Amino acid sequence: MSFRGEESGGEDGGRSSSASDLRKPFLHTGSWYKMSAAGGGMGSRQSSLMERLGSSIYSLRDTSVSAVLCTLIVALGPIQFGFTCGFSSPTQDAVISDLGLSLSEFSLFGSLSNVGAMVGAIASGQIAEYIGRKGSLMIAAIPNIIGWLAISFAKDSSFLFMGRLLEGFGVGVISYVVPVYIAEIAPQTMRGALGAVNQLSVTIGILLAYLLGMFVPWRILAVLGILPCSVLIPGLFFIPESPRWLAKMGKMEDFESSLQALRGFDTDIAAEVNEIKRSVASSRRRTTIRFADIKQKRYSVPLVIGIGLLILQQLSGVNGILFYAASIFKAAGLTNSNLATFGLGVVQVVATGVTTWLTDKAGRRLLLIISTTGMTITLVVVSVSFFVKDNVTSGSHLYSVMSMLSLVGLVAFVISFSLGLGAIPWIIMSEILPVNIKSLAGSVATLANWLTAWLITMTASLMLSWSNGGTFAIYAAVCAGTLIFVCLWVPETKGRTLEEIAFSFR
Repeated sequence: MSFRGEESGGEDGGRSSSASDLRKPFLHTGSWYKMSAAGGGMGSRQSSLMERLGSSIYSLRDTSVSAVLCTLIVALGPIQFGFTCGFSSPTQDAVISDLGLSLSEFSLFGSLSNVGAMVGAIASGQIAEYIGRKGSLMIAAIPNIIGWLAISFAKDSSFLFMGRLLEGFGVGVISYVVPVYIAEIAPQTMRGALGAVNQLSVTIGILLAYLLGMFVPWRILAVLGILPCSVLIPGLFFIPESPRWLAKMGKMEDFESSLQALRGFDTDIAAEVNEIKRSVASSRRRTTIRFADIKQKRYSVPLVIGIGLLILQQLSGVNGILFYAASIFKAAGLTNSNLATFGLGVVQVVATGVTTWLTDKAGRRLLLIISTTGMTITLVVVSVSFFVKDNVTSGSHLYSVMSMLSLVGLVAFVISFSLGLGAIPWIIMSEILPVNIKSLAGSVATLANWLTAWLITMTASLMLSWSNGGTFAIYAAVCAGTLIFVCLWVPETKGRTLEEIAFSFR
């Protein structure tokens, strides 16, 4: 049994002889910047690009399609992701009342997005490989829109469940494709910051669902959920396809045009073009990767790091804590738990925004160490406070102090998570997975993340009913293990090209 590689053939000079062997995409979403290269040297190519822009298009973008603009457009996908995650929290009572659901039926509705996301994760790598990063985002947007419409017009649980599954499928594809696309288009000096926008957008989507859910009926909230993907689809026509994907598919002229548009039409991209071509040529030397080859360092180490970080991210218990935040706050003695949950969402957005600013300055590894250390300490504090509360008289001064300490600890935990372990595992996954097995390995990593998230969400309620203090103690032990994992295994990728990172594992 073997993995099929993604290229065959040799260097660019011999691409004409191997072009017929390359797998061609069956869907290619065009962009206004695309045009034929004029041949000759890099200078003549740049000149041709400028001449062919035309006055009307040139006025749209006078120099380039910036990586920042591209990131902001595809970030609508993670906003949709976050909105899906946050929808069930403010709408629970209204949906149960309107449709006559039981609590268990609504819990099933909430969990179906994870089930759909697991299916989407399995398909995401191959979809992104065959039809491109932009094409896969279009594919993901369609079931999201249909899903929200099904929920908004639901008269019984069947449409509700179908809509949630469709949303989940789209979110599963988005959760893999967006960080990969951003990593492949971003300059090495901005890749960390732009990659962190993915997680920042998820937190913004969650916060929007919490905020709007406090003021509008649940059916209207479902209709509003259509907006991110409705804007994303036309937006994709105004940004270039990933140049690295185009190079892997053998579309060399499109690859150079895309990269030139991303870096600016006055920028000399010769060095980056050659580096990407060398990387693609290296991945073509072997078209079949056997399972025995996975033991090689060039494959095994990045696979362990990429998949391990995404599993440990969820084993920290963050999804369970956020999903049951209202009940945890209530157990801690806070009366207005919904408002507290919204406040926690605000804190998460602000902290993730700080991470976006710090990622390319402090580095991925340092932020992960700070994040997991903070998470371990804060979870120990929360665990101890709940253990003490369970053994003192309700209403006493010590009980009040422990209640406040547990609340402060939970907020500090969310801040610590957002400073590193929230965004950076997705960034590192998109940076270090080997190019010739990225589609399969990325699908496995994304599936592992969603499966672990589902298991944590399903078990968190049972664990909290068993023991609040014991639950947080277990999560603290996992975070301590994650800190050790980061110190022993995770390399620093700041300021390095994707090709340099891949070469370092050989």
